[in-house]
Amino acid sequence: MNQLEQLRQQTTVVADTGDFASVVRYRPTDATTNPSLILAAAQMAEYRTLVEATLQETDSGELDQLLDALAVTFGCEMLKLVPGRVSTEVDARLSFNTAESLTRARRLIDLYQARGVERERVLIKLAATWEGIEAARQLEQEGIHCNLTLLFGFGQAVACAEAGVTLVSPFVGRILDWYKQAEGVESYPPEADPGVRSVSRIYNYFKKFNYPTQIMGASFRNTGEILALAGCDLLTIAPKFLDALAAAEGPVPRQLSAAAAEALTIERVAMDETRFRWMLNEDAMATEKLAEGIRNFSRDIEKLEQFVSGLTAG
Repeated sequence: MNQLEQLRQQTTVVADTGDFASVVRYRPTDATTNPSLILAAAQMAEYRTLVEATLQETDSGELDQLLDALAVTFGCEMLKLVPGRVSTEVDARLSFNTAESLTRARRLIDLYQARGVERERVLIKLAATWEGIEAARQLEQEGIHCNLTLLFGFGQAVACAEAGVTLVSPFVGRILDWYKQAEGVESYPPEADPGVRSVSRIYNYFKKFNYPTQIMGASFRNTGEILALAGCDLLTIAPKFLDALAAAEGPVPRQLSAAAAEALTIERVAMDETRFRWMLNEDAMATEKLAEGIRNFSRDIEKLEQFVSGLTAG
């Protein structure tokens, strides 16, 4: 078996793409999108008809409703290709607004259900701010499952688990980027990669204390990071790395396991808003990357708005 096939025996592989062709090629269990991926896909000639049909069928001229409809269209197409779930993101500009995040999340679910998609097949993506985590807490109580993204710090992960969210997506590669610049290091061996170490710590904590929240490593910079997290609940992988793993031979040993985590000595963290904000404040990497991620996703939403406005104006 190639390395991708071996990895699939230990970990649920998720396609990190808005491109249907990549999903067809690699048959992942789940799929995930974000504004950056939808923008890239929407600009591809092969998806233009799908985009235009969605905009014509949407009974609203409001940009936020058009963008939600477009996100659900791509999500529904993904669900035709994967047996599991698709993640659909709430506008990152609402990352510090619990009430508005709830409104948009519920609307996305309503749009999916109107197209015959049950809520069990959808994960609502929210930024792992305190406000986003509180929105997720309420949504989970309503039976709407959530994927907390832009997660860089351990305190963010603990707060998500305490809130009962379904899934967290720690960003491995972006953590690596920060440490490379901060420490003036060009590379790390996989086992010492700061992003890998962060996800491993979260995985071990969740399994040690029997949190049902799943961990999905995301945002990889190389296949070494991916293989160093073999055994993680899920890994969302970009097409270029799926290509590389499918072409690679060699063993893929399990690196993470619940049994090993249960044997570790780990101190439990008592989490509340004050502790959350303090832990985030004390983690310069997490503070900076969370803010940067929200800014970047927000810019991509604005670009998508401009793209959609151009189509509707024409």
